[in-house]
Amino acid sequence: MSMIHTDILVSGGGIAGMAAAAAFGRAGFSVICVDPAPPVTEREAAGADMRSTAFLQPAQGFLARAGLWERLAGDAALLRVMRILDAGREGARGPVQRDFDAGELGGLPFGWNLPNWLLRREFAAALKNSASVTHETGVGTRTLLTREGEATVGLSDGRFVRARLVIAADGRGSPMRAAAGIKARTIRYGQRALAFTVTHPTPHENVSTEVHLSGGPFTLVPLPDRDGRPASAVVWMERGPEAERLAALETTAFEAEATARSCEILGPLTLASRRSVWPIISQVAEEITGERLALVAEAAHVVPPIGAQGLNMSLADLDTLLTLAEARPEGLGDAAMLAAYSRARLPDIRRRIAGIDMLNRASMATPEPLRAARAFVLDRVFEISPLRRRLMRLGLGASGRD
Repeated sequence: MSMIHTDILVSGGGIAGMAAAAAFGRAGFSVICVDPAPPVTEREAAGADMRSTAFLQPAQGFLARAGLWERLAGDAALLRVMRILDAGREGARGPVQRDFDAGELGGLPFGWNLPNWLLRREFAAALKNSASVTHETGVGTRTLLTREGEATVGLSDGRFVRARLVIAADGRGSPMRAAAGIKARTIRYGQRALAFTVTHPTPHENVSTEVHLSGGPFTLVPLPDRDGRPASAVVWMERGPEAERLAALETTAFEAEATARSCEILGPLTLASRRSVWPIISQVAEEITGERLALVAEAAHVVPPIGAQGLNMSLADLDTLLTLAEARPEGLGDAAMLAAYSRARLPDIRRRIAGIDMLNRASMATPEPLRAARAFVLDRVFEISPLRRRLMRLGLGASGRD
């Protein structure tokens, strides 16, 4: 039996898994990161992830701590304003538009937006250059045997890894979560999300816009210019059959429908990438720890793409875990460390999933009275300054105190 020894085994080499490996490696721990599939690191390659990620202020701080931000800063588009446009109440007043300006909270922007394929490219390059990290693709995790002092993980190629801590960053179907016998509760909305990039004649001016009508939000997130034209990443959430219809449209027809759904706020939209379609669910693990095991990212929680919460929650998991490990490195992966991690993260995860679930259901509303009520609530929230600032801080992952 081939046995490999390391401080930490990261199961899963997606964005969160590679970020975990980079951060813990930089902190001086030995790390092995494995994933069954190599990262797709070119925009036009088959299987490239056409979504983008808006890193909010706390997440950007973690990436800097992990030594990754310097690789990303030059390609990031700033998000200075979060705009909500509720088109569910037409009439004399027209759609309700409310702008949440980061200037109210200080000098920094809300966040920085980057394409996911580029994140995978830069994170993979960082791991290749790390002396503390072994990054292996084409191999996954299968079995987990734990005892008080260590975990032994069986890999798909027949080898075994002995580690003080196993970090499960292996997705919503996490094999390590299953191996530990931890169950997850899943909510299915009957929605799918189309992800793609567009160019447009009107500059986005670093404003991220969620347009609400029915079926789910249509979100435009700023990107750096593409071929001399302003560009944005789009996530368009719709009920499943409608999403599949849209995905099958020829380009000109799709552009026309996307432009109409955007309320033409940036002018005519021109497709600048292929379209990908993703299922929308909420999911939360019943527990986020097991013996010598920490669940992070989608192994622990999955949320609809509203308010840029998904990967930012994942990096909050990693930030908490890393802080605990650095505070007491001799206790890496022990029961006390993992209990502290669970206490710190699980209540916040559950609150955010409940809040995003509520927002998604409101966004899906079809009857006009429900859509009018949604717009009314948006009006009231915006007009009360302390509440508006508190919600902005909560969205950034802070305590919410004004």
